[in-house]
Amino acid sequence: MSNHPRRRVITKILVSVAIAVGAGLTAAAPAGADPHSIDTSPNPFGGLGCNCRQTAPADSPQSRQEISRGIREGLAVSVPGLPAPAKPGQPRP
Repeated sequence: MSNHPRRRVITKILVSVAIAVGAGLTAAAPAGADPHSIDTSPNPFGGLGCNCRQTAPADSPQSRQEISRGIREGLAVSVPGLPAPAKPGQPRP
């Protein structure tokens, strides 16, 4: 058996490995963090905040009404490419 077929296989393997390693290095996203963060608390989300108004407790009637209103509004929205929503009292397709 000659060495030529073995060298060819070894060359193909080495080229494949080099391509895979090169692709892995170029595809790796650099990661970093700001070491001089404004918030010094141990909570990583401590610097985040919200200026939202307070909501009703989850089991309150007001909360159920808000959920129902959101569902009604979501069902009434027209989405491009989809059939128009049914009007109240019409059967849904």
